[in-house]
Amino acid sequence: MINTIPGNVIAPKGFKAGSVHCGLKRDKRNHDIGIIFSEQPCKAVALFTTNQIVAAPIKQSRNAIQNGTVQAIVVNSGNANACTGKKGEKDAETMALLASKHLNIKPDEVLVASTGIIGHHLPMAKIKSGISKSSEHLGNKNTHAINIAKAIMTTDLVHKHIAVKAKIGGKEVTIGAIAKGSGMISPNMATMFCFITTDAAISLNTLRSCIKKSTESSFNQITVDGHMSTSDMVAILANGMAHNRAITSSTKSDLALFQEALDHVTLKMAKEIVKDGEGATKFVQIEIHETKSISDAKKIARTIAESPLVKTAINGEDPNWGRIVSAAGYAGVTLDESKLKLAINKITIYKKGLPVTPAPNKLNSAMKKKEITIQLHLGMGNKSATLWTCDLSKEYVKINADYHT
Repeated sequence: MINTIPGNVIAPKGFKAGSVHCGLKRDKRNHDIGIIFSEQPCKAVALFTTNQIVAAPIKQSRNAIQNGTVQAIVVNSGNANACTGKKGEKDAETMALLASKHLNIKPDEVLVASTGIIGHHLPMAKIKSGISKSSEHLGNKNTHAINIAKAIMTTDLVHKHIAVKAKIGGKEVTIGAIAKGSGMISPNMATMFCFITTDAAISLNTLRSCIKKSTESSFNQITVDGHMSTSDMVAILANGMAHNRAITSSTKSDLALFQEALDHVTLKMAKEIVKDGEGATKFVQIEIHETKSISDAKKIARTIAESPLVKTAINGEDPNWGRIVSAAGYAGVTLDESKLKLAINKITIYKKGLPVTPAPNKLNSAMKKKEITIQLHLGMGNKSATLWTCDLSKEYVKINADYHT
């Protein structure tokens, strides 16, 4: 059984967090730099943006993660340190070095992450002060949990965090996470962070397999605006302090339960990112069924989800089936119009190439709900996929029109 508990990345044994306001954000009440630290070295895996234009911290962290051992993450918001040349790379390296000195660990045991405006150099005097003060504020109280979750926010309206506990390998194992993301969301990895901690004892190869599988069905199945960013990361640190029987590919039942718990955490965080999408008023689940392959289903789901016309129709509470089926038609997947069936919140509105006219009141009521489910059946096979997105509102345009470099 998986139980949700208080806390986030500081909930597993041996983990602490510290954060402060160092001056990257205007409001002094908003923390903008922080550290996640484990008392013991961790098995660690990280996945990064697939954008060819990557921020300096991504380059730094890609190198650091190669040895599979990490003990800390230092992260700032308000400045992405992206497209900042050699100086930016040096600054990311300095962030790792400074954190390592304060924590008495090696520089290559520190992951670095930055998010915010692209193309500006980090104000390193503020960063240095922030890292020093964050290291002095490390703790595992509820305030530490809330502050580190808020410290990674940019245009987010709410902080995103979760912790769960399950009995695995004879011991209580805890997994905690914080995430950020609101706009520039279109994974395979987008402008989002998710930092996950666990006290599970698990082999590095198994941890790598688990996080890849979990990410594929969560963070890689969300989109807000179809724009992939430069700074994105999912990282998981496992320090083994639960002292459970080590999870490996051969401990099938333990592995299955750990995977289930991890999937619960990542899916919760992925959905929270979509719900907090910039200007979002609707949470939209898109289900594509009866395709020849999962790849086909994913292509159609993403094409529908990223259509501005579909997203604005949902914002206007209009069940515009024409926009949905036409988006499916240009997704690059072979389909047969005569076999299609489309439903919104389980109300069929299109079938066998023709519109279906349901009771107007029932459909209007369905479209006013905060959560909308679009189900499209292709009648071509037995594969399916689900993707989560949100609507496109006037507020989204305003937020991004006012967001200047």
